[in-house]
Amino acid sequence: MNAARAGEQAGKKKIKWEPAALMVIVLALGLWIAFGPNGRPRFPTRPGALTQTVRIGNTRGLLECHVPDVSHPQPRFRLWIKDGPATPRELALAEARELFGERFVEQTVNADGNPVFRALNITSWVSIVWVGIGVLGQLAFSGRMVLQWIVSEKKRQSVITESFWWFSLFGAVTLFSYFVWRQDPVGILGQASGLVIYARNLRLIYKQKRRNTRKAAADSAVQD
Repeated sequence: MNAARAGEQAGKKKIKWEPAALMVIVLALGLWIAFGPNGRPRFPTRPGALTQTVRIGNTRGLLECHVPDVSHPQPRFRLWIKDGPATPRELALAEARELFGERFVEQTVNADGNPVFRALNITSWVSIVWVGIGVLGQLAFSGRMVLQWIVSEKKRQSVITESFWWFSLFGAVTLFSYFVWRQDPVGILGQASGLVIYARNLRLIYKQKRRNTRKAAADSAVQD
């Protein structure tokens, strides 16, 4: 009897693999939609050309910079527009500076083609610090859900622990900072309300703990 009960309790603590597999599938699907064939616009740029993403109104495009050879070091520019003409617009250096500003053009000309910069859509190593902050916040957000899932699976009921709210608050602060740096209004909006809610839940938890402590002390005094 005791052995059967122990086996039953041990079985309840096992974590099912299906939710974890579903997480991986959803992540892979999201990455494929974002970066697959129908994700970011792709243009037939010249081999070795340096590029930067541009946004004109509600349209995305690409500013391509190409230096023909050492004997003709003057860079040549082409402007590609998503869903625009098949032939890009040729731009001289002066015209590119007039359209996009000297700083943006110089960043394009002096870009070293670093694949990390291209993948993260950044232009300097300093920006990696901000990307790291964003990744840290996202890890905290993901970690809180994994933690909540593990605890709930073990108890076979939905459980939200105090650590869940601490992970949430830390993730919200870091992601809010990251989205402000990215100037992403959707991300800022998404984290602003959550940040207040997570902090409020922690305050309510600690207020309840203080009430319980006072009540326990009062009950102890009455018994004495």
